[in-house]
Amino acid sequence: MIQQKLKVACSGTGYFSQFHYQAWSRIDQVDLVGVCNRTLQSADDFAKKYQIDHSFDDLENMLKKTQPDLLDIITPPATHLNSVKIAAKLGIDVICQKPFGETLEVARQMVEIAEQAGIKLIVHENFRFMPWYRSIKQTLDTGVLGEVLNAEFRLRTGDGQGPEAYLSRQPYFQQMPKFLVHETAIHFIDTFRYLFGEPKSVYADLRRCNPHIKGEDSGIILFGFDNNLRAIFDGNRLLDHATTNPRRTMGELSICGTKGELTLDGEARIWLRAFAEDKSKELVYSWNDQNFGGDCVFNTIEHIVEHYLAAGKLENTGKQYLQNILLEEAVYQSAAESRKINL
Repeated sequence: MIQQKLKVACSGTGYFSQFHYQAWSRIDQVDLVGVCNRTLQSADDFAKKYQIDHSFDDLENMLKKTQPDLLDIITPPATHLNSVKIAAKLGIDVICQKPFGETLEVARQMVEIAEQAGIKLIVHENFRFMPWYRSIKQTLDTGVLGEVLNAEFRLRTGDGQGPEAYLSRQPYFQQMPKFLVHETAIHFIDTFRYLFGEPKSVYADLRRCNPHIKGEDSGIILFGFDNNLRAIFDGNRLLDHATTNPRRTMGELSICGTKGELTLDGEARIWLRAFAEDKSKELVYSWNDQNFGGDCVFNTIEHIVEHYLAAGKLENTGKQYLQNILLEEAVYQSAAESRKINL
């Protein structure tokens, strides 16, 4: 049954949660009915800021009192499994931030719990909803590039140098034993799948450049596809790229085909160059340069609301997302064993 209004409760008040609360509060068909955090004062502060009537320091209590249609989990991976268990017990649908659980085993367990309880489990994977990737996908689907043979994304966030790296926003990044791939490149694994289809092989070379963190912060991953395409993720969080905001696109993308080349620059401009031509033309598209990643959190949440209120098809269910985690594990296996992994 298509609903007229969506009741949403949120768990978590960390740095990135602000983008979730802002997005939910901008949609008229959504009622934010509760906010939960282990520190009640923080929950109270968010409730006041986003005009939410109820704040809690206990998740189960919040869900019982507010009875939402959907719980938005915006907390670190270690909390995900227990939160899904609580929501499933009460028959409440879940949207969960990524990284989706701590391991593939945990992610599978959450999917199984949701299926057994008959609830929807959605992953908040927002990069594929960045407006430039939606526009690039539309362009690729026209066939203007001909046979696409090579693609490369160069991640250059410039926020990973020295002992203060990541501390101002998400300090737990420094302690993650698996960092670049598990936290960041997972977005581009999903984006590559969205743009190009399913990879059939991976080869990875990962390393740590900043000695003040635990996990890897640099790496090159080669994805092989059945259609003869090879796509490279080349990431280094210590380096930057030409842009007024290094966290907008986080880097630069090139996609090359037999009829031309498409590029994305750090200002989120998309350029198309025809084969054998020496000049590119800009492809103009509509997008909002606000909040995070071209307002991609809002775009993701709007996609989810459309599913509930207008029967739109979900792109980002927990079950669909398991393939991303399988690919992530293959990347780490490839790096550890210094070999190509066929999938």
